[in-house]
Order: sequence, then structure tokens, then C-alpha cells
Amino acid sequence: MKIVDRGGGTPIVVIPGAQGRWEWMKPAIDALAQRCRVITFSLADEPSADARFDPQRGFWCYVDQVRDALDAAGVRRAAICGVSYGGLIAAVFAARYPDRASSLVLVSALPPSWTPDRRVQFFLRAPRLLSPLFVISSLRLYTEIAAASQSVAGAVRAGLRHASCVIGHMLSPRRMARRVRFLSSVDLPKEVAGVTLPTLVVTGEPRLDLIVPVRATREYSALWPKTRVEMIANTGHLGLITRPETFASIVVPFAERAEWDDSRSRRLG
Repeated sequence: MKIVDRGGGTPIVVIPGAQGRWEWMKPAIDALAQRCRVITFSLADEPSADARFDPQRGFWCYVDQVRDALDAAGVRRAAICGVSYGGLIAAVFAARYPDRASSLVLVSALPPSWTPDRRVQFFLRAPRLLSPLFVISSLRLYTEIAAASQSVAGAVRAGLRHASCVIGHMLSPRRMARRVRFLSSVDLPKEVAGVTLPTLVVTGEPRLDLIVPVRATREYSALWPKTRVEMIANTGHLGLITRPETFASIVVPFAERAEWDDSRSRRLG
């Protein structure tokens, strides 16, 4: 399996969203690597991932991929950070492998109660045929990109950078649709019910996240006792991309503190 392993210090594994490519998160990966050790990868069924994938096991391949990435990096425990769809992977991994996770970071994450809305169901009908409409509908993200920029010129540059990344590391509508369908075979509320790890939930502003409603991501704070919620201002679903330094300044101290508390409790225990 191909992994990206950069930086030094507290290890954080970052799991991409339903589009599957780690490259889409590169601004956040760069910012995290300045302050910690960051490990990431593309989802297992991406051709570039060079990872094990069995369509019959579906979603569970992504969960096991996190464990495989830790093994490949020689890391016993790490903070597990999931972005959007990747948040569900991170949460289930933490429930299944609590000895491999020191903390959990959920970024604009889908909650366990999530079901496809009418828009998602529309694209699921024929993802490849409807992909041009999907691309056009994604233009609504420009509002968020503009809000995170200090000028019109800055917004245009940021938009072009994001578009360049999307074109250079093209998503597969068919694989995205399949990943969403995999969720229907997993009892997510039951799977994550036992999580007791320190958890950080990171969202953007409710008015700007047009992909996953902030209220949905905040459901995690009602599920688990050790959950803290942080909001990145002037951004929505793409906060880790549009404001990567701010994102890193929130995530890294949390992961470091959780790692220290975890090591201390293990010594005392």
C-alpha cells in the first residue's frame, strides 16, 4: 500500500472523504507536517492506493486500511483523523481497534445516523452519466472559498488551485457512489456506540458548509462523553483546505495532549 508519511512528532493518520484521493487534502497535510508526523493515503479502491480491496467486504476494507497504514509506518498508536465520509471510517476504526487510537478527530464528518438525501439519491442512480451535473453543482463551493479569502483575487486564485487539484487527481463518480452504498450494509450507530476516546469535532460555519450540515457533524458531541467541538470561521466543508494553518493549529495541540494523557494513564495503569 502506498502511504504518505511526513514530518515528525505526534502521529496523526488522516483519512480522505468519499472522493477518495489524499491529494485533495494536500494543503492540510502540508500544514500538519510542519507540526507533527502525518500519515495519509488514498482509499483502498483507488488505483493509485495500491492497497488490498475486496468489494464483498466493502466499507470494512477502508477500516482495515487504517490499521495497515499504521503497521506500514511502524506506528503503534496515533490520532485518527477522518474527513467527511472518512470520519465514519475513523469512528468505526476507533471502535474496532481502540488499542491503536490515542484520540479521534472528525472533520465536517458524516454522522452515524446519516442517510442519503434526495440530491445524493439522484446522483446514485447513474453516477457516471450524471457526473457533469455533479461537477456543475460543485461550483457552489466557490462561496465558501471566497469567504476564506481576503480578496476577490485571492478567492479566484484559491478556486483555481482547488480546480487544478480536482482535475489533476480526478475522482471517480462510480467509486464514490459505491462507497456511499457500502454504508447501507453497516449498522453505524451500533458500531460506534462504545467509543470512549478523546474526540475533537471540527466544523466550518453552518451557513458555509453546503455538503454536510454542521448540525449533523455535531451529533457526535451527543454520542460520546469526551467530545470537544471547534469551529473554523469563514469556511465550511473545505476548512482544512482553505484555512490549513488554522486547521493544524487546532488539531495538533489536541492530538499532542491526548497522546500525553494516554501515555501517562498507561504508565500509571
